[in-house]
Amino acid sequence: MTSEARNISYTVSEFILLGFPCRWEIKIFFFSIFFVTYILTLLGNMAIVCAVRWDCQLHSPMYILLANFSFLEICYVNSDVPNMLANFLSQTKTISFAQCLLQLYFFFSLGTTECLFLSIMAYDRFLAICRPLHYPTIMTIKFCSSLVIFCWVYGFLWFLIPVILVTQLPFCGPHVIDDFLCDLGPLLALASACVPIPGTVLICSTMSSLLIFATFFYIIGSYTLVLKAVMQVPSVAGRKKAFSTCSSHLAVVLLFYGSVMMTYVSPGSGQAEGMQKFTTLFYSVLTPFFNPMIYSLRNKEMKTALKKVLGGS
Repeated sequence: MTSEARNISYTVSEFILLGFPCRWEIKIFFFSIFFVTYILTLLGNMAIVCAVRWDCQLHSPMYILLANFSFLEICYVNSDVPNMLANFLSQTKTISFAQCLLQLYFFFSLGTTECLFLSIMAYDRFLAICRPLHYPTIMTIKFCSSLVIFCWVYGFLWFLIPVILVTQLPFCGPHVIDDFLCDLGPLLALASACVPIPGTVLICSTMSSLLIFATFFYIIGSYTLVLKAVMQVPSVAGRKKAFSTCSSHLAVVLLFYGSVMMTYVSPGSGQAEGMQKFTTLFYSVLTPFFNPMIYSLRNKEMKTALKKVLGGS
């Protein structure tokens, strides 16, 4: 931190989250839409977790990863959506400094964990399609469990340094965040209005870029090899089924990473006014809503298990 930053002794007690400024009637409309989306997201992902837990036929690595991914999505939406919904109905729209930092840490840690899970799921599909004979010996339940633990632990360790750096930043001006959550970019922008913080911005940008690009290119590389293997499948029906599954997975990856890259590769770089909150909204609220349908509900075994869970038979 610079000497100017250390000399500023002002202590922040709270921030104001602007959210989506609009008329009261429109706020109620948005609240209703996002509330329904939130409930459906929880129900869809909880159904998948229960189906994998209760159906012994789904106790395989692919479905264990899906269940953990769905549980992750439940945690992910709970890190920002409840506060966003409360913000629609709030008059003050304030959040304490401690709550803001906690939200920042959990939101980023869960986002990091999601990147890691997407990579592991791509690796699982690569082994299953490109190395089918070796798949049972490599992707054992024990190895799969180790990968799951790695994703959760590493995900919550990766952004500890940026969050600690944010706690040391000075916030001397207006404490208004033009977003619906405590995001990294707006917080860095508020701090940089007080004193230059090029070191902190560089560290945050570097760590974000490393995580995003490393996992993204690994996923794209894995699915490229998978698609090449799929094109060599002699059966037209088998090739069509495998291609449909891979294209769906790639669609989620591209939508998620596209919006994430727009937001976090250069946090605090002065993104277009109001643009960041919509890209953040897309990958933090909408992708968890669509993921159960794209990843699982198109799967025949998962459909059967969900019918048993929901129908009780």
